[in-house]
Amino acid sequence: MKEEDRKRLTGFIEQDRDGLNRESRAAALKAFRHVAEEFFEPAGEIDLNVAKERHGFEVTLRFRADRVKNFTSIK
Repeated sequence: MKEEDRKRLTGFIEQDRDGLNRESRAAALKAFRHVAEEFFEPAGEIDLNVAKERHGFEVTLRFRADRVKNFTSIK
């Protein structure tokens, strides 16, 4: 199997498993990091897990924070 074909097939398998390709995952993590930084001081990387379920996906975002920023309620 050609290297290009192997990479393409691997990408399809990862996308089917996760529902996100690499570019979409990177964009989502960038957006989630921006939101997390509005409310917290994240410590390290943000972990995004997308698991396929029977009727959709379970999306889990995990990160550690050094502190919670003070903020007022949004109306």
